[in-house]
Amino acid sequence: FFTGRGGLHMAQILLSLVTFIVSALKGSSSHSYWSYAMFTWSFCPLITLLITFVETFKLEILLVGCMDWSDFASGMAMTFALMTVTVAVTYVNFYFCLTCIHGIIVSVFAILCALLYTLEVIKDKFIDRKKGSYLAALPGFFKVMEAFVSCMIYVSLSGYRDKPMVIVCVVLYSIPFPILPLIIATNIMKKLKVCIPFSVDRFSFIFLVISVLVYAFTAIVYPIFMFKGNPRPSDCPASYCIWAIQFMVAFFTYVNLILFTLDLIFTLLGICGFKRT
Repeated sequence: FFTGRGGLHMAQILLSLVTFIVSALKGSSSHSYWSYAMFTWSFCPLITLLITFVETFKLEILLVGCMDWSDFASGMAMTFALMTVTVAVTYVNFYFCLTCIHGIIVSVFAILCALLYTLEVIKDKFIDRKKGSYLAALPGFFKVMEAFVSCMIYVSLSGYRDKPMVIVCVVLYSIPFPILPLIIATNIMKKLKVCIPFSVDRFSFIFLVISVLVYAFTAIVYPIFMFKGNPRPSDCPASYCIWAIQFMVAFFTYVNLILFTLDLIFTLLGICGFKRT
């Protein structure tokens, strides 16, 4: 608690909780981005508190044989920075206005949360020069980004119930998403990976091939059937236009297609820490 890292964690926890409480004071919103923001401001400080507790009482010693604690802590900091920065951008976009006092206050707190988590990543990578073994290294963080973008796709999905081919895309989006956390967990937990009766690396490779095919299909089909007969309205501000949110699904689809494709290529070449099967 009394080290620079512990103090930074306490600031992250307190500011996240304050942001959560202040945002909740106005009442809930039906907007999915608001729900995602509230989840971020509760999940990030909870895990940060857990990490701080473990490090304060040196409990990571008990986990030496199971996982690389330093890699896990640094990887989670990178994940939280990604989440809070995205929340800050989306909250400002949807709820900030010059006459909205509550929106301004929460937006400022959201930006400060993002800065604090980003500061920890900068400290880990450029000041302490920590090296990651998986989660805080490129292979693991690719998986985290793929899972994160999948979440953003689900958060953004809307207006597809009367479009059968778009429903097919929604079903396909759900194929890679639940498998990603399992791959991440088995690579973090060393003993769990050893106990599994098949090659996790080979499974990950097959998963990447399927994911690239899934996103290649949805990258073609989703825009065609979502925007056919559905042009952008003349008055379509990003803060509340359904068309703009539907466009974000297409954008995130292409982002994940690029991520999965790069992941597959790096795995095939066995470069940048990616394991070749």
